[in-house]
Amino acid sequence: MGIDLLQEIAQTLRTHKTRTALAVLTVAWGVFMLVLLLGAGRGIQNGVELQFRDDAVNSIRVYRGKTTIAHEGLPRGSRIRFDNEDYERVRSQGSEVDRITSRYYPGGSLTTSYNGQSSAYDIRAVHPDHLYLEKTLITQGRFINQIDLDNKRKVCVIGRRVKEVLFGDATALGEYIQIGDIAYRVVGIFRDDGGQREEETIYLPVTTAQLVYGAAQKINQLLYTVGDASYEQSKQSEEDTRQLFADRHGFSADDKRAIRIYNNLDEYKKITDLFFWIRVFVAVVGAGTVLTGILAVSNIMVISVAERRREIGIRKALGATPASITRLIVVESLILTSAAGYLGLLLSVGLLEILKRTVAENDYMYQPDVSTAVVVSVTLLVVFAGTLAGYLPARKAALINPVEALQTK
Repeated sequence: MGIDLLQEIAQTLRTHKTRTALAVLTVAWGVFMLVLLLGAGRGIQNGVELQFRDDAVNSIRVYRGKTTIAHEGLPRGSRIRFDNEDYERVRSQGSEVDRITSRYYPGGSLTTSYNGQSSAYDIRAVHPDHLYLEKTLITQGRFINQIDLDNKRKVCVIGRRVKEVLFGDATALGEYIQIGDIAYRVVGIFRDDGGQREEETIYLPVTTAQLVYGAAQKINQLLYTVGDASYEQSKQSEEDTRQLFADRHGFSADDKRAIRIYNNLDEYKKITDLFFWIRVFVAVVGAGTVLTGILAVSNIMVISVAERRREIGIRKALGATPASITRLIVVESLILTSAAGYLGLLLSVGLLEILKRTVAENDYMYQPDVSTAVVVSVTLLVVFAGTLAGYLPARKAALINPVEALQTK
């Protein structure tokens, strides 16, 4: 009986080719747009999240600024300067502070050279925890450690691009490079997901750089992470840090430009909240498109029932039960929508795969894709909607009076 049923449905679909094609096109387009929108939304989110790949998401950065409010004898326009004492105070600020580093940038134009090769690179003097703040990935050797700081060692860690330019295929570990007039021993090589620019960086122990370049206690920035602290705790840590600097340097805690604090977790939360609503919007629009297709199928099935009224009357006169008539229409609708849904799903996933392979890495669209959960959900949606689309016309067909139907011309 199952084979006979399928053969009858196939014959009906072949007989009404135009109607079948329109139904398939409508549902396939709805599914295609739904999956494509969800995949594109995910790609846009990946592109934005790509901007955070280089830094710890739970990091807070403190930058120097100028006062804009006169406070306790400190006039407007005064520059705030950081030193090692600020680093120590923030480090002992509270349990929220997990990893912390300061940054010092040696002034002047420093050229880095080795064996006749030379170039200018970004020189950063840091603490050991900088490894975690910038997600620096050591590929050879090690990073700056506490012994380097305590003994003010002349050592350095160089980026992958620095190694390629200065050393080529030769070994870099243990060799000495010249930074300005000072020789530093290479103890590590790193790569960075931030890209080529980050890999054109050289790290030095902060205490060594302060001594060699006459900075005394000077630092330029402070960076720290808040561990597993919640968003609210990170915001509180941000305010505590501002108050700590205000008390020490004598500016108003309400002066947001005296020091600038960038809370990475705050920015990340804003973006994730935004994309949550974008996903909701995309899902609503896509689901509406699918619903339109399903309604079209339902209308087509109503027309189909009206056209086959005499045929259904003959079936019932020959003993066909209402259940068998209902099953015939529902299964026809289910096959129609499922085939169309699968076609739309196949086309959308294929297009997303092409985009994923051809679109270059950028901050706007990266790796557009849909998860298995989305594919399964869309499939179940189409099956459910197809059944629903055929049920009401099927019930109407099951209630047809055989005598009245046979009188239909």
